Amino acid sequence: MKFKDRVHAGEMIAEKLSTNATLNSIDRNQAIVFGIPRGGVIIAEIVAKKISAKLDVAIGRKLGAPENPELAIGAIMGDGTTYTNEYLIKALKLSEDYVEREKARQLSEIRRRTILYPKKRDYKIKDRIVILTDDGIATGATIIAAARWIRKQNPKYLIIAVPVAPPQTVDILRQEADAVEVILSPETLNSVGQFYENFDAVPDEEVREILSREYL
Repeated sequence: MKFKDRVHAGEMIAEKLSTNATLNSIDRNQAIVFGIPRGGVIIAEIVAKKISAKLDVAIGRKLGAPENPELAIGAIMGDGTTYTNEYLIKALKLSEDYVEREKARQLSEIRRRTILYPKKRDYKIKDRIVILTDDGIATGATIIAAARWIRKQNPKYLIIAVPVAPPQTVDILRQEADAVEVILSPETLNSVGQFYENFDAVPDEEVREILSREYL
């Protein structure tokens, strides 16, 4: 199976979440959906509409390996909350200096996006039901960092919901959240895009448009 595009994937994960017992047991005004830019914000918007929840954005960035920035050796959030894959860092023989420089580089990009995106966000997470989503997960580095950032703010309940993630990553995510919801969980996942017919890059302008809508 492949998703037609992020809208199709968002509709499917939103439908699955609409039957979640925890969500159905609360006032939806207590729920907030966080999307990871950029593609995850499209998923988050659809989920927020479906379950009548608030929409927000969790701005995190993967820490890339030298010569291969798509290979995540970890991830970082704007407040410095970090997840690092120590096994991979050791296997690649990366120095502490390289990791710190990569953190600084990605924090600079987070600051740029924080300024760029509409500033209606207040991040009031304490005692709320939080759904964290993206358009798919490979290693899970960015969503783990985001989950830890959310946990630091004492939510009542945290659900990670994504269209596609491999079983081994789902197992890791279950340690970071109260629940994990996925549609596809293939044994082999070389890239998230292989499970989409259309996986075009999402520009900052589209994220800005989504976040500026009235229901934010």
